[in-house]
Amino acid sequence: MDIWSLALNNLISIPILCFVLGFVATRIKADLRIPESAMRFLTFFLLLAIGLKGGVSLRKTEITEMAWPIVATVALGITLPIFVFITLRVMTRLERIDRGAIAAHYGSTSLVTFTAALVFLEAADVFVEDYVVTLLAIMEIPGIIVGLMLASRSGNQRARHVFANMREVLTSPSIVLLVGGVTIGALAGPARFVSVEPFFADLFTGVLSFFLLQMGITVATRIGAFADAGPGLAIFAVVFPFVAGTIGVLAGAAAGLGTGGATMLGVLSASASYIAAPAAVRLALPTANEGLAITCSLAMTFPLNMIAGIPFIAYIARLVAT
Repeated sequence: MDIWSLALNNLISIPILCFVLGFVATRIKADLRIPESAMRFLTFFLLLAIGLKGGVSLRKTEITEMAWPIVATVALGITLPIFVFITLRVMTRLERIDRGAIAAHYGSTSLVTFTAALVFLEAADVFVEDYVVTLLAIMEIPGIIVGLMLASRSGNQRARHVFANMREVLTSPSIVLLVGGVTIGALAGPARFVSVEPFFADLFTGVLSFFLLQMGITVATRIGAFADAGPGLAIFAVVFPFVAGTIGVLAGAAAGLGTGGATMLGVLSASASYIAAPAAVRLALPTANEGLAITCSLAMTFPLNMIAGIPFIAYIARLVAT
């Protein structure tokens, strides 16, 4: 299957069409939105479901099999925000603190992009290593910390920010539910997971569709503010997923991951956070333009990954594998 077929199959999937529906409905002024409390439940469901399924699968995985992929993930989590920070210095006139805030967002990961990629690969019948959810949790942390360090000038400020944000990131709902879900799933094992599988597995794609419906609404309300940042930032937000995704695929293949696993590491590299990173940036960099970073990651890079980034990265992983 070529890249255009992959892109078309992804575009007409139900979760992606729900994202488009939310975007279009908001642009035509339809009163369509999901209550905040319901969105919180949907987020918690997706995090816990991914963690549980990953933990159950970990029971079948040898620790030696995970070693090099973990090393590759940590290396990407450190180098990608540095790459973003330097690139933005060349392409934009943003202040250091704003470049660091954006680097923290792009060094971290997007749960929903990761989830959509899993659904995409499952529909394409591509095998994905059982422990990729562990890589998601691992990459979440160093990217944020490195971005915040780059934004700070003084060594004392950096140390204080690292300490404060290590706690902020490690105790965030995304990390707690992912790591907790993996732990519970690993302890319970496949036999005990069967009793909750109809809820956490069979309903997963439906819940993701509702979540992406709201994401489409959110993107539609924020996309107008992005024009004020200048063309350099817009070009970066469009090009980054393809460059970082390719780097992630190559790193995954070098670490011994198959086509599915390399695709997922590429997707993690290409995505940008809009849940964990904004909370950490708000704490450590109160004077940064928070709206600029979240709009860049959510209104530009996120929909681009949903529509074109995921199939492109899967195509590159398939080329590398052959």
